[in-house]
Amino acid sequence: MPDYNDDMRLAHVLADSVERITMTRFRAADLRVSSKPDLTPVTDADTDGEDLIRSQLKRARSRDAVLGEEGGETGGGSRKWIIDPIDGTKNFVRGVPVWATLIALYDNNEPALGLIAAPALGRRWWAALGTGAWTGRSLSSATRLKVSGVSKIEDASLSYSSLSGWQQAQRFDQFVGLTQDCWRTRAYGDFWSYMLLAEGGVDIAAEPELAVYDMAALVPIVTEAGGTFTSLEGQPGPWGGNALATNGLLHAGVLDRLRSTSS
Repeated sequence: MPDYNDDMRLAHVLADSVERITMTRFRAADLRVSSKPDLTPVTDADTDGEDLIRSQLKRARSRDAVLGEEGGETGGGSRKWIIDPIDGTKNFVRGVPVWATLIALYDNNEPALGLIAAPALGRRWWAALGTGAWTGRSLSSATRLKVSGVSKIEDASLSYSSLSGWQQAQRFDQFVGLTQDCWRTRAYGDFWSYMLLAEGGVDIAAEPELAVYDMAALVPIVTEAGGTFTSLEGQPGPWGGNALATNGLLHAGVLDRLRSTSS
């Protein structure tokens, strides 16, 4: 099994560097916000943060490819860093502290490591292949993560971001039915739903439409914590355009419940 320890240390260094940008710009009176072609917001902290990660990776891992939300894909090779400087930009813009920098490394399209840094919450989560999933402020001070043992949907806690998109995906009735049958539902949203799942506080997290850079860092953390991460069609990993993560015990049942009427 490959050793990704040096890459994980680099991921933490990258997160430290970006944090100095994002925390300076968070709730800044002169924060610059514009709209991308898909009408989603982007701030100067998004673009500056991604530029910084790319420049550091160019020096430290010049042979690796990089895929980012703001700058697209550059480079080639079997190793690819997949980054999102600010996941939860709408929260960032409104001064809500639930946002994070997402950093992942994929080796031959397989998850090698993932790191989620949420500096406004004072939290980090990370995992590398075969080493377990962890949370803490540093590699030397961390607690291991483990998903829950809940085995029935009626006992499960479900987290999501919003209801928009489920109808377009032809799964609105299925999703609402699932929420009604679960013990508890909350819209923690974005990366936080999946990190709560890895911690065992949530049992199901799902989104009808996500990009690869939204999911890449989540996958190794969820799976190394003992959970399962697939698309809504059951495809493993971040490649299916949407996401379902569970503690594993619930996965098959939830996949069946969320099946599209057109499938």
